[in-house]
Amino acid sequence: MFRAFRGLGPAVARVPPVEALRAGLGAVFGLGVTGLLVLSPVADLNLGLYLVAPFGASSVLLFAVPNSPLAQPWSAIVGNMVAALVGVAVCLLVDPPVARVALAVGLAVAATMLCRAVHPPAGAVAMTVALSPEAVERLGFWFALAPVGVGTVTLVGLAAIYARLTGRRYPFRQFEAPNDRGTRDADPVARLGLTEAELSRILDRYRQSFNLGVEDLARLIGAAELQAAARQTGPAHAGDIMSRDLVTVRPETRLAEVADLFRRHRFTSLPVVGPQDRFLGVIFQIHLITRAREDALRLDRSFAPALKRLLDRGRARPVRAEEIMSVAGPRATQDTPVAALLPMMADGGVDAVPVLQRDRLVGIVTRTDLIAALARTSVRGS
Repeated sequence: MFRAFRGLGPAVARVPPVEALRAGLGAVFGLGVTGLLVLSPVADLNLGLYLVAPFGASSVLLFAVPNSPLAQPWSAIVGNMVAALVGVAVCLLVDPPVARVALAVGLAVAATMLCRAVHPPAGAVAMTVALSPEAVERLGFWFALAPVGVGTVTLVGLAAIYARLTGRRYPFRQFEAPNDRGTRDADPVARLGLTEAELSRILDRYRQSFNLGVEDLARLIGAAELQAAARQTGPAHAGDIMSRDLVTVRPETRLAEVADLFRRHRFTSLPVVGPQDRFLGVIFQIHLITRAREDALRLDRSFAPALKRLLDRGRARPVRAEEIMSVAGPRATQDTPVAALLPMMADGGVDAVPVLQRDRLVGIVTRTDLIAALARTSVRGS
């Protein structure tokens, strides 16, 4: 009996409370700003600048599942406006309410699919229009522009701003878009050797093109391959492969000394520690470069002089390590499996993961350590 009814249970994985809160606050932000600054919460049949119920459904997609193809700008804006146009046309031609609603929604579904702009709230837009003959009589086809077009464009713009503010990506990145480093290579976990057309055919074969984008499919396949590779590392832990003889710096260490340590040891990262080796943060080489570039742009000068100034040559107040170190980022313990370290460094965001014991730095796992561990596993396996 349990198996028979199991299919009626939730089909979505558990959502962390913080993600649910992020989505809910996004909807508050989107509809709140739209209602306060752009559209009136009260129906205005003169200008048409008022909120309609389908905007609530659009907000669910835009703020809760921004990676869905159904939530992308083209789908939302074109889908809602096409549905509004269809709804107005049907409302002007068909009188019986039930027939009017059914035809409006059905034709809107077909039209948005042909326009490659499927957006579920568009069905609600068409139904809203069909149930509002007074608004259609007053606004006519203008209804598709205001309130539908203006409201949807506003929500999409606010969703893009909110996604950036909360560390998400909206609209989703296209398959061949430049990565976070400005090159056209795919992220490491998404380099599959499959073309966009091949990935699209996979989605079509399993009828998932409305649910998943090509870029997300590539990332999911890459993540699955990475997880499978991680299983091959066996029971090794961070404590087994970490570097223990560490070169560290203090928060007050001048950047000239930090740069000298990078050159001398050919490191790409340096941990920053306090008294009793308490871990405070880490400096990557990119932090030096980024800070120098910011100085150069701020002073409208070239990069090289800015780098020299940054390394405390002729400055009245030396820049210290604590000013550029990163205090965020992944961390591990000696018992962290090597399999868990792989995804931490696979995307290129960090070059090393500090290993801590009660906030005290006891080691660090670099990419070199990780590659060496994987190589040993591969040799043993062969």
